[in-house]
Amino acid sequence: MALADHNITDKIDITDVTCPITFVKAKVAIEELEEGEILQIHLNHGEPLENVPRSLGEEGHEVLEKIDNGDGTWELIVRRGAD
Repeated sequence: MALADHNITDKIDITDVTCPITFVKAKVAIEELEEGEILQIHLNHGEPLENVPRSLGEEGHEVLEKIDNGDGTWELIVRRGAD
């Protein structure tokens, strides 16, 4: 699925922060959305790519897709779950 195929509600860039702040910023951003809305998260490969999707999933949100930008960064597409 391509990035354009998602009805993205909001976007954040967390490439300038390190774990665990990456998850904190992602959590705050997704909590500002309504249930079912979609957040695009621009993040770095490595720890952020491992920890942020796992932690958001544990919070009840659905990771729809991980897209490799080919430059060491990724786009994470996440649908907000129910409260």
